[in-house]
Amino acid sequence: METLIPNKIIEWIPYNNLQNIEYLTRGGFSKIYTADWIDGRYKEWDSNERKLIRYGSHEVILKQLENVESASQSWFEEAKSHLTISNKYAEIVQCFGLTQDPSNGNYMLVMRKCDVNLREYLQQNHDQFIWKEKIRITFLIINAFYWIHEENSIHRDLHSGNVLYSQLNNSWHISDLGFCGPANKSSTCIYGNLPYIAPEVINGKEYTFKSDVYSIAMLMWEISSGQLPFINYEHDCNLAINIINGMRPKIISEIPSEYKSLMEQCWDADPLKRPDINTLRFKMNEIMSYYQNKPNELPQLKVKMDNVTNNNISSKLFTSKIHKFENLPEPKNATKVDVQNDYDEREIMQQQSNIDINDEVQNNPKLHSEEQYEFEIPDDGF
Repeated sequence: METLIPNKIIEWIPYNNLQNIEYLTRGGFSKIYTADWIDGRYKEWDSNERKLIRYGSHEVILKQLENVESASQSWFEEAKSHLTISNKYAEIVQCFGLTQDPSNGNYMLVMRKCDVNLREYLQQNHDQFIWKEKIRITFLIINAFYWIHEENSIHRDLHSGNVLYSQLNNSWHISDLGFCGPANKSSTCIYGNLPYIAPEVINGKEYTFKSDVYSIAMLMWEISSGQLPFINYEHDCNLAINIINGMRPKIISEIPSEYKSLMEQCWDADPLKRPDINTLRFKMNEIMSYYQNKPNELPQLKVKMDNVTNNNISSKLFTSKIHKFENLPEPKNATKVDVQNDYDEREIMQQQSNIDINDEVQNNPKLHSEEQYEFEIPDDGF
């Protein structure tokens, strides 16, 4: 029988042991809160007193499911999967246990709180990044996913909002396993953040290990560029069709060739041509080992960054939700002509967007209207 160390014990946490509960954000079908756990998790076994010693008060995240009456079965599957995986591997955001809000009967996961998500981290630090650090972060994310796949589970909703950074340990963790479950479990809807969803899933196929690998490719691109993928596109049927037809984010010129090649393999339209997580982890480790011996140099980013990368727009667009598309073509890789035509079209769209934005600013006497704050709240994955 396996013996758990004290800080890995999963427990029922009385709701009255949680104080200063404050609403944080909304992610998918869940509401997210911060709280102070007044006793805190178990820390160690006192052999003299023969009892478990608690850590003391610390901040935690509460993840609550809405409409628990109609979705309780899927939520408990999530809870079981998350509790099992997170308490085996440090790379997954840890769940300390469960609690229940007595005011509405809703159950909540009580989870470790991290400092910032990857999306925010890149926005704050990307100009100071060297390639050695970008590659290290990429490897750590892939390594975390290795353990999820080793548990025969698929994440199904990977994006930079649910890859979390802990400053205390300088470590990266995967969160929001909202649709994580057995690999052979079928999905009846397309749920996720559209730029990160694999083309075959958009086309109605089931989520697989290889669809997770596609999402990792989008993270690789985001880490390399510091931008959100397809930020100038509405998350609608037009973007879905473009992705299925092979459109991918424009690759910056300074990207290492080995990194670029691996990323392109991961976002291939054919899932069978994407590497599995074992191969991906091995190749990324080779790249990381090589760059550890390279001198520290800041990359000179020559690619023109989009002018609309601000928190308001990312809040509006980069939210996981249910998508429904019908009568879509089969996924394919874009030709070089397709890619160039798309970049030309995007440049025209960006120029027009800048004109529209400038006109709106010049003609709008009230720049901070109430409507400005009515954007969707992103799925931050805490």
